[in-house]
Amino acid sequence: MGIVFRLAELALMLVPVAGVVFAGLGLWKRFQGSSAPAPAEPQHAPSPAPANTAAGPNERPAAVWRMITRTLETHAQTDARWLEYELDAAKLLDFPLMTDLRAPLTNEFHKAKLRADLLRPARAEDLLDDREAAAQYLAAVEDYTTAFDAAETEAIRRRRSDFSPEQQQRIARARSLLSVASDAGATQNERGQAYELAGKELDGLVVLPPATRLGIERGIAGQLDG
Repeated sequence: MGIVFRLAELALMLVPVAGVVFAGLGLWKRFQGSSAPAPAEPQHAPSPAPANTAAGPNERPAAVWRMITRTLETHAQTDARWLEYELDAAKLLDFPLMTDLRAPLTNEFHKAKLRADLLRPARAEDLLDDREAAAQYLAAVEDYTTAFDAAETEAIRRRRSDFSPEQQQRIARARSLLSVASDAGATQNERGQAYELAGKELDGLVVLPPATRLGIERGIAGQLDG
C-alpha cells in the first residue's frame, strides 16, 4: 500500500509540469504559424479590353461626308468628259453617235445626266442630314457615269459607220469647215461663212449640241466685237 500512495503522490506532482509543457508547445505552434509567409493569392490574367465594335459618334458622319464629296467629284469629272465633246466640234463629228438621241445608249446617257444634274445639291452639306436625298443623288450619279461610259464606248466603236460613204464625206467636210469657224486666226467673214456651210453639210445628219453651236458663234461674234 505504501508504494501505491507514493505513485499517487508522484502523479499529482507531474500534472502541473505536463500542463506547462503542453502550453509551451501550443505557444510554439502559434509562433511558427504567424511567422510563416502567407500563401500567395492565385494570379489571374487581366481581362482583354472589349473590342470596339460600335462606330464612334463621328465615324458615320465622316464616312457619309467622304461618300458625298467623292460623288460630287465623280459628277464633275463625268461632266468634264462630256464637255470635251461639247467644246470640240471636230471630236464630236468623229464620234457623232454621242449626240444621236435615236441611239438607245446615247438617249440613256442624256437622260441620266439630266437626272443627276437635277439632284445635284448646291452644297455638299445639304445632303448630310437628308439620307433619302443623298441616296437618290448617289444613285443618279452612278447611273450617269455608267451610262456615259456605255455611250462613249459604243460611239468610239461605231464612229461614222452608221452613215453612207456620201454622208461620211459630208461630215468630213463639215468637220473641216468647223475647224475654220473656230480658228481665231481666220477673219470674221471666213469664220462666219465656214460656220454657215458646215451647218448645211450637217443638215439631216448630225445635230450639234446647243453648247457647241454657242461656243462657235460666240467666238465669231467676239472677233467682230474686237
